[in-house]
Amino acid sequence: MQMKKKLLDLVRDKIRFKHYSVKTEQSYTGWIKQYIFFHKKKHPIEMGKSEIEEFLTYLAVKRKVSPTTQNQAFSALLFLYTQVLGMDLSNENIQALRAQERKHIPVVLTKDEVQKILENLTGIYQLIVYLMYGCGLRMSEALNIRIKDIDFGFDKLYIWDSKSLKDRTVPLPQVIKQRLLAQIDYVKGIHIKDIKDGYGCVCMPHAYEKKSPKAKFETKWQYIFPMTKVSKDPRSDIIRRHHIHPKTLGRNIKIAAQKANLNKRVTSHIFRHSYATHLLQAGIDLRSIQEFLGHKSVETTMIYTHVVSEMNKVKLISPLDF
Repeated sequence: MQMKKKLLDLVRDKIRFKHYSVKTEQSYTGWIKQYIFFHKKKHPIEMGKSEIEEFLTYLAVKRKVSPTTQNQAFSALLFLYTQVLGMDLSNENIQALRAQERKHIPVVLTKDEVQKILENLTGIYQLIVYLMYGCGLRMSEALNIRIKDIDFGFDKLYIWDSKSLKDRTVPLPQVIKQRLLAQIDYVKGIHIKDIKDGYGCVCMPHAYEKKSPKAKFETKWQYIFPMTKVSKDPRSDIIRRHHIHPKTLGRNIKIAAQKANLNKRVTSHIFRHSYATHLLQAGIDLRSIQEFLGHKSVETTMIYTHVVSEMNKVKLISPLDF
């Protein structure tokens, strides 16, 4: 007799069926687990609108989470009820006390500050940051670049399946073109070795692996920025070479910022903010920057006009200096 699957296993199956990322899977299952434990292990099918509202209000009032975190928890619960349990919540009008949303002007680096950080990075990590700043990439977009995504003939970089679900191209910085070509030669070398060692396959997007089973062994599909060792895939248990871990890159950026003696909070995303701001300062129009960043709405991109506006304000004088 076949045993019934546990609820969280059903959630994982549905997430993988919809090709959501491992990060989303971990986040959603984590929130669903918290929701169940908050209501003393009561099964979600026995709960609904009032229990969801109570949990979300608790997150805002007691836990004091950010609006983004609260929305993420809400998305996880909506996924659970609509996609896994088959319950329609569209007419429930869920009303929870929402975490207070603040509008933040992004912190940016000057060109000199970017250069100082780059000077304190080496090897592959320096090249990744060059690419993030030079193309306005999110960390996930940079790490997921494959050999086939760089068109050296037309000097373009293709970004597929970005956060906005909008594929785009960006100009390839000429200053790192030769380094990228050398990096590809390096990847080709380790891929040949991986094949000889009985590995050599790479994680493929969506259902492409079924359409073209041999493609995962092709050189063009290999990540540009691979890990130094092969490792076990957390979903399939297949041993293969993944791209560099985001935490490793983040740690290297943090150390470089410390060495550069910068007093700003430097994360991987600050290079994307700096890219957009510096393009605006150089006179590039807002619509083009929107396309380069992959924003769905120009309103999202307009935040950088406020950054430039603040920079251009006449310096205020303190009463002490009158």
